Amino acid sequence: MLHCPYCGNYVKEEELYCIHCGKQLPDDLNNRRNNSKTPSPKGWLFPLTVLLSTLFIIGISYFWLESKISHAKELYIDGEEKLLEGDYNSAKNLFAEALEHHPNFEQAAVAMEFANKALQIANRLEQAEKHIEKQQYKDAIDIAAQGENELKNYNGRAVSALIDHIKEKHHEFKIAQLNHLLNDETSIDDLKVLLWEAENIGTKAEDITASIRQQIVDYTFSKASELLNEKQFNDALLIVEDGLKFAPSSEKLLSLKTTIDKEKVAFETAQQERIEQALTIAEEESKRNETDAVELLNVELGKDKQNNLIVKGAVKSTATVPIHSILIEYEIVTEKGKQILTNEVFVYPDTIYPDEKGNFEFTHYEMDGNSSKWKVHVKKITWYTD
Repeated sequence: MLHCPYCGNYVKEEELYCIHCGKQLPDDLNNRRNNSKTPSPKGWLFPLTVLLSTLFIIGISYFWLESKISHAKELYIDGEEKLLEGDYNSAKNLFAEALEHHPNFEQAAVAMEFANKALQIANRLEQAEKHIEKQQYKDAIDIAAQGENELKNYNGRAVSALIDHIKEKHHEFKIAQLNHLLNDETSIDDLKVLLWEAENIGTKAEDITASIRQQIVDYTFSKASELLNEKQFNDALLIVEDGLKFAPSSEKLLSLKTTIDKEKVAFETAQQERIEQALTIAEEESKRNETDAVELLNVELGKDKQNNLIVKGAVKSTATVPIHSILIEYEIVTEKGKQILTNEVFVYPDTIYPDEKGNFEFTHYEMDGNSSKWKVHVKKITWYTD
């Protein structure tokens, strides 16, 4: 290595003057190699100063940047809390401030995007409430569904809370729509669809679900009973089984199904066989069970919410053995006694044991006239013994 014999700094072979101290270098290269002078400390002072200054600036910049990032994170955390509280406007402002301190803060950017989206959805839900007031149910439901769909690409506690809120509103709008539809004349097919929609809502729609299911049961019972009275057993069973799909635990329909099955068997084994079986009962107790086994407790004529006529009543078994297939034959008459119609309806449960009570009910649809003054009379009660 070649050195300047005056200042001690490194020099190149082809250089004639030292670029550090400016003095002329010896022509003899050996005088440059065999330098006995101690290098001047001034040669190292400037580079060292530059290095220290650079390190100082880098350190200051690092701590300043770390301070900005730390503050941005604090703002982000505050924004998250505001999101969970549902204060989306404040959250948006906090995320925007966090991005000012840390422009490359990706989480804050995503959170601010969500806050903006949440504000838009909240405003649309307020508009949906106005649609409900105007009975524009579909528009309100569509708004809720759209809001839920727009959040599919987001996740987190705040997102889940907002989705839960939207779902709750969706259910409220749907229940309002169902209540509105039930106030209109609804066909049995429409009732089945409404029941499915109500069940999908869950516990918040328990009352309306029960109401729809009861309407399906009443309609099914009335139609199946009409077919049973006409001895159309297979058609009656089909209607009852279809109704049980929507109300599988209905005692009323289950009892009617049992009645239809037994009536079908009895009809197929011939009416004469049933008569002969009845004539074989010789004992007085058996005769009593055959002729005086049912006590009519009450019968009344009323109306349901849809203004349909309802005949309902109760009986009590005075027999000493179980009786079944109890058939009530009644008539509806005007105030002056003019007959409007006659009908038959079976008591449920199908089998009644001694001293037990049973009920009967039948809904008459599309009945015109001054029905408030009509009366119902039970004309005949028939039954079978085991």
